[in-house]
Amino acid sequence: MEITCPRCQSTTEARFYGPCESCRSQLRDLFRSEGRVVDVAEYEPKMNVTPNAVALKD
Repeated sequence: MEITCPRCQSTTEARFYGPCESCRSQLRDLFRSEGRVVDVAEYEPKMNVTPNAVALKD
């Protein structure tokens, strides 16, 4: 299917509507970032939360 790229208005042959291949590669390079590790505190329930009765059953 022949479409017009919504970003650069060039006519290109594509299966789905969207940016052309050159615009997609430019966008990938522009918005590429490395993953990062996020430290999250361990979950501690609030004092007003009561344990489940089944969990307390001996």
